[in-house]
Amino acid sequence: MRVVCFGLGPIGCEIARVAASRPGVEIVGAVDMDPTKVGRSLRDVVGAASEVVVSASFDEVAAAGSVDALLHSTMSSLPDVWDQVAGPVGKGVSVISTCEELSYPWHIRGGTARDMDAAARASGARLLGTGVNPGFVMDILPLVLTSPCQEVTRVHVERVVDAAGRRGPLQRKVGAGLSPDAFDAMVSAGTVRHVGLMESAWMIVDGLGWQVDEWEESIEPVLAEQEMRTDVLTIGPGQVAGVRQTIRALHQERERLQMDLSMYVGAADPHDRVCVSGSPDIDVLVRGGMHGDRATAGMVLNALPPLLLRPPGLATMLDLLPVRCADGRGA
Repeated sequence: MRVVCFGLGPIGCEIARVAASRPGVEIVGAVDMDPTKVGRSLRDVVGAASEVVVSASFDEVAAAGSVDALLHSTMSSLPDVWDQVAGPVGKGVSVISTCEELSYPWHIRGGTARDMDAAARASGARLLGTGVNPGFVMDILPLVLTSPCQEVTRVHVERVVDAAGRRGPLQRKVGAGLSPDAFDAMVSAGTVRHVGLMESAWMIVDGLGWQVDEWEESIEPVLAEQEMRTDVLTIGPGQVAGVRQTIRALHQERERLQMDLSMYVGAADPHDRVCVSGSPDIDVLVRGGMHGDRATAGMVLNALPPLLLRPPGLATMLDLLPVRCADGRGA
């Protein structure tokens, strides 16, 4: 597989390092807008075992030879990402991206999703959004765990992440270091939240064939009780350490799905937990939780081969999922 690494931020660098180590994957190009990276080798920029030189645009890379897939990691907004990848898709190049809104866009970004799907079908390309979350921990893992169930009546997913050990952009994305008033203002503007949680919720609901009458969502700050420091910021007492975000899906006044995500500096008990109520009940705990950056790179490289075997068009991880509970109650 001849691939191009598009976007060399913290996640993109991890993807490039993994791609360079994979048999059967050949990195034939790299793209980033940062002028300090352009013209340097991937070995120099990200520590990958590759002498490929970073270019400023995909067109420069495409001129040098054929490309099977773009390993894309830049932004969370689907319209912005579509602006970046529409050209390669039009040339028949498949794209696997860490864009959270691409993970399951049919309900929230339906118009853009349909445009992307039509363009990919016309050119013979495939599109997929994936990562650790969304893409696995809070959507695909719960669905996989329903595979042995005769029926499922409720799913509860909980993820707790200590943001202190995560990259700077993520710490800022969850509001670390803000005052409570600034946090509330940015929540209202939609700039502080975990992008992708609602996409994960829809993936579970559709994957299990459920109906939803009512959605409830809350985004609250977690406040620091004492001064805390990370590699990129200092948080004073009373300032925001991060975010606690909850989504509930109800049908006929009965809760079917609850998703609790806490991402803040100093979280004492990081973990991922999935509780499935049904026949049988299932309760799975991942102590320490899955490391987001490393797991995201793994998801991108592991999902690439099955994606390229699919028919052209926009796919989701739900399409790659082999088995889940299919009793269809409430569908």
